[in-house]
Amino acid sequence: MKLTGIIAEYNPFHNGHALHVDKARQLTNCTHVVAVMSGQFVQRGEAAVFDKWSRAEMAVSSGIDLVIELPFAFAVRSAQYFAAGGIRLLAALGTDCLCFGAEQANLTMLSAAASAFEQPATAELFRSSIEQGLPYAKALSNAVAAQTGLPADFLMTPNNILAIEYLRSINRWAPQIIPAAITREQAPYHQQVISGTIASATAIRKALLTRKALDEEITAALPKCSLSMLQKLMEHQKGPVESYFFGDMLLAKLRTISLRELEEIPEIAEGLHHKIHASALQAIDLEMLFSLVKSKRYTRTRLQRIAVHALLGTTKKDLVRFDATGPLYARVLAFNSKGQEVLRHIKQHGNLPLITKTTKYLDSHLRNTVNLSPLQKMLTFDTLASDLYALGYPNPAFRAGGLDFLRSPSHLL
Repeated sequence: MKLTGIIAEYNPFHNGHALHVDKARQLTNCTHVVAVMSGQFVQRGEAAVFDKWSRAEMAVSSGIDLVIELPFAFAVRSAQYFAAGGIRLLAALGTDCLCFGAEQANLTMLSAAASAFEQPATAELFRSSIEQGLPYAKALSNAVAAQTGLPADFLMTPNNILAIEYLRSINRWAPQIIPAAITREQAPYHQQVISGTIASATAIRKALLTRKALDEEITAALPKCSLSMLQKLMEHQKGPVESYFFGDMLLAKLRTISLRELEEIPEIAEGLHHKIHASALQAIDLEMLFSLVKSKRYTRTRLQRIAVHALLGTTKKDLVRFDATGPLYARVLAFNSKGQEVLRHIKQHGNLPLITKTTKYLDSHLRNTVNLSPLQKMLTFDTLASDLYALGYPNPAFRAGGLDFLRSPSHLL
């Protein structure tokens, strides 16, 4: 068995993703493909437009053999920790190769950038840039460009930044994994308008959220399996889920917790909790809150992650502990017959417990107790994320919580 891994969000799964899977198989000559996928909330701190089980089924229907959930503790983080969580999880599963997309799939240049970042001079320049208020991407690109001579714009594109972080994590946590880079086809990451059959997930999400229907333009950018599932989900008003649905909940949370509790939320530093607390009293909705707090240092993406962590009660101490251990389980979301072969292989040779039935490790009563194991604590945040996410369904009939304790992985034939 030769196993290739992909780290993704599939928000939603589109033609570009299907092309990536095909190229991953060709490039790595693998027998099986496993995807580590974000759950109900994604790296930018937004709610996924459709739930994790549906997105996992779309992926398996379109070429992935097995989908494992990236725990919330790593999924809603900056690029460095998102990548580290994904790589460490893939390594524990026994993955041989990692295939990722980049704006420029020059592995030599990407590797040079990843290596440069480990140099003390680069790290110091990066820290200095952050202290001056530069956003993460700009600080990273400036630091690496200064040390390597690589063009700064090469390092400023989202997928190149993620690619560099994947390579850094491989160097640190999983040197046995062989990286393979492919060039993104046609659609830029932040493309806002659908153009042709290959469109960015950003453009597809924007179209779904504004049009509330699957028109010809959207359907052209989706594989048939994804399209069929989205039609059913939207027919039952089980999506798309929009982050603004959680705005009132967030304002209520921020207005009622103490400054000390606010200060313990991940990614808050330098007195930002004072500004957030004051702004939460002024703001009438989520957009106004973000506009009041946003700055060059605190980008909207970072504020969105802070918002989700605030709603779930994640603390800085929690994430420090999770970063020390890495992912502690492999939560199965969906698989096919070849994925079943991978699961048997993981059971025999993997380093983490496979979770197919959540209640074997955690239930809704146990998660509210004090003496949870590190695995149970990490899993608690995944289940809380689902309970929060359910409140965003357009159809109130689907808003009941506890689904993580009831759902089994989807086995697609």
